[in-house]
Amino acid sequence: FAGLAALACLVLGACARPEPLPILGQVPDFQLTSQTGRPFDSRSLEGHAWVADFIYTNCPGPCPMMSSQMSRVQSGTAGFGGAAGGVEMVSFTVDPARDTPEVLAAYARHFRAQEARWHFLTGPQASLNTLGLNVFHLNGVDGSLEHSTRFALVDGRRRIRGTYLTSEDGFLGRLLGDIRRLEREKT
Repeated sequence: FAGLAALACLVLGACARPEPLPILGQVPDFQLTSQTGRPFDSRSLEGHAWVADFIYTNCPGPCPMMSSQMSRVQSGTAGFGGAAGGVEMVSFTVDPARDTPEVLAAYARHFRAQEARWHFLTGPQASLNTLGLNVFHLNGVDGSLEHSTRFALVDGRRRIRGTYLTSEDGFLGRLLGDIRRLEREKT
């Protein structure tokens, strides 16, 4: 009977491992400032899968919805990663002139961000612009406050492995499923 099950796996491909997620880019080292006011070094994310987005705190449009969705990612990944420390979230501001660490901290509290896992980052406009435009290919940080409503999934080696349009039905399930796939790639 075990032989039939093995044959079925081979014929149907049901036991095959899914294809690995594509590698869409590499996130270089960066240093910004977190909502705590302390320097944030991207090397602290090594070994962790993380989800990134670009928001600003006084956004009248999609940012509150995106931050609510990121909060769901935070709670939906609470047990991921085991001893490795789990999944982290990074929200980059597109309004560094107004989004000071203090403003970001208040915004983070509103969305019940776990400080150890969800980082709200600000810094020089040029650095944020490079990340948004040239690294994530989502948006510039140029003073216009226009930004993408996509989340980006980054693996523990800081490789971009997927982007997810937050307005698409089922995006959150796909994102959480892909995070699980990254967790399985580690083993």
